[in-house]
Amino acid sequence: MDDLNLQQRTAAAAPDGPLLVVAGAGTGKTKTLAYRVAHLISQNVDPARIMLLTFSRRASGEMLRRAAAVVSALPGGRAGSRAGVEQVWGGTFHSIANRLLRTYGGAVGLDPNFTVMDQPDAEDLIHLVRYEKGFSSSKKRFPKKGTCLAIYSRCVNSGDPLEETLPAYFPWCAEWREPLKELFKAYVDAKQARNVLDYDDLLLFWFYLLGDPHLAEQMEDRFDHILVDEYQDTNRLQARIIQRMRRRNHNLTAVGDDAQSIYSFRAAEVRNILEFPQQFPGTTQIVLEQNYRSIQPILDATNQLIALAQERYTKDLWSERAGGQKPNLVTCEREEDQTDFVVEKVLEHYEQGIPLRKQAVLFRTGHWADHLEVELTRRNIPYRKFGGLKFLEASHVKDLLAFLRVLENPRDQLAWNRLLNLLDGVGPAIASRCYEFVGAHGGDPRTLVDFPAPTAAREAFCQLGALFGELLGAGSLLPVASEVERIRAFYDPLFERLYENPEPRRRDLEHLEAIARAYPSRQTFLTDLTLDPPNVTGDFAGAPALDDDWLTLSTIHSAKGCEWDVVYLIHASDGILPNDLSTGDAAQIEEERRLLYVACTRARDRLYVTHPVRYNVKKGSLRDAHTYAQLTRFIPPGVRSFFELQSRAQGCTTDSAATVLRLADIRSAIRSMWG
Repeated sequence: MDDLNLQQRTAAAAPDGPLLVVAGAGTGKTKTLAYRVAHLISQNVDPARIMLLTFSRRASGEMLRRAAAVVSALPGGRAGSRAGVEQVWGGTFHSIANRLLRTYGGAVGLDPNFTVMDQPDAEDLIHLVRYEKGFSSSKKRFPKKGTCLAIYSRCVNSGDPLEETLPAYFPWCAEWREPLKELFKAYVDAKQARNVLDYDDLLLFWFYLLGDPHLAEQMEDRFDHILVDEYQDTNRLQARIIQRMRRRNHNLTAVGDDAQSIYSFRAAEVRNILEFPQQFPGTTQIVLEQNYRSIQPILDATNQLIALAQERYTKDLWSERAGGQKPNLVTCEREEDQTDFVVEKVLEHYEQGIPLRKQAVLFRTGHWADHLEVELTRRNIPYRKFGGLKFLEASHVKDLLAFLRVLENPRDQLAWNRLLNLLDGVGPAIASRCYEFVGAHGGDPRTLVDFPAPTAAREAFCQLGALFGELLGAGSLLPVASEVERIRAFYDPLFERLYENPEPRRRDLEHLEAIARAYPSRQTFLTDLTLDPPNVTGDFAGAPALDDDWLTLSTIHSAKGCEWDVVYLIHASDGILPNDLSTGDAAQIEEERRLLYVACTRARDRLYVTHPVRYNVKKGSLRDAHTYAQLTRFIPPGVRSFFELQSRAQGCTTDSAATVLRLADIRSAIRSMWG
């Protein structure tokens, strides 16, 4: 415990009962939670009876890695093996739900061999149901598949009925309320018929299983302690699950920061952390305020910024890093001036010895970085922008996984459709007949060899049936990587025909095969990839090489949890931050304030907040389409005094500290005009 400060130590060694740790930005939240796990194990709590819920598998792995290091160092090596810590039930809400459903779901008739759909597959299924219901051919345009799934998911996770969700978040779809209800009922039936679950089902089934007294008692008694990270990001359904898991045993640790609750668009509910003491009576509350990331002048500004929030846990972050400069608030005449300023500062700090990878440009939404991206490209400055197509959303990766999904769950019609449509001469009608044929023959994929396929596709069906015969004939002992290898041999000629420039895509498939080597079963491989997918193949490459340098461009939402030596927050203007679509009520405005706070607290040494007075509103237009904006309302004069004020116009930077003339001089001169 000597590695912890007083507040961290108090939290890590807190007695049994409900515990809320309000951890400010950069205050060592992950370290504290890891030590909490290690402390429980040192007190003879069985690691297999501890549940650690996080919002990413990587976060869970990092905490357990740290906890294992602490436990291993205990005198006598108490449970000192890292294997002991590995028994902790660590993972995301969805991954833990998946494990529990496969264990307890059979009691209510849930087939434990269900497969989990990712979001694109769920959209495809809801589109199929939408088509079968005839909604896609209505005279007025029915909501698209992505919108339909978003509405469905919002209702599930927020607990709000469709009647309230549509006018609040999807007002343009309000006229479709009754057809949407019909669609969602049919979507639920379609999932059940195919033995597939989507992300929302994992939480829903967990919640409803906890409604059975016998199953609820079994699941609650299985865990002596439950710890939840980033509690401010939980939605209403997740909070209700936690409440049901802790009805008799009140050993619950929640760690989070209300000031960093910025995911309401995913149905995250800040009230879960604000009302935690009321939901769990007898809560011990500990606040972490010592910041290990930022210099004090940055914290002075961010403390003032969040102090204006209407409702919050009171905390004032402080740091032993007392020196440094105030953050800079830079007013630019045009968007072009803002870009020039940022690029010049990036290069200036680079020349001072700060690598590009330790600098980041943040923005409210992705398109506000368009102008900057063009200039970075022109100047040959390498950068990475967080967002875009994820690894598992790539068509060729989904193609290969479809083979495994059919092997795992022959009732998965979406996987069948994707797989069969790869074959030359096969369209939706033939794929549908084939799916029905296999279903009528016991769901055995090997029966493809007997399917009466058209002459042009006959050989392909025989080869595919033979592949399934080889894989299933080898039994369940065949390693997943070997299955992927054999599937790739079959898929390769199809792959060459379907995709231009196949070499970069082939490397993705090689990565997929390499990942498979770490998994003991096909089921765990598919489930882990679906529940916690990598963004890019680079996620598997480990730490970057010392000479692998790039500037980070990121939305504020994607930057949460990260830190850089230098941060540039661009377009800090009213209408952008807060976004003009997020000013409908006080709760939305408060979340936008927290978004600005999150952005500013990512900086360690230097923070630049810029806003152009004049910016373009119509990209690529032949005419000069622009508008004028004011500085964000979240930095009023009282907060502004904690920034160093600068202005940028026509390639020149004006530093207020170096200016001799003062506002009082100008006002005096104007007043003297009138005697």
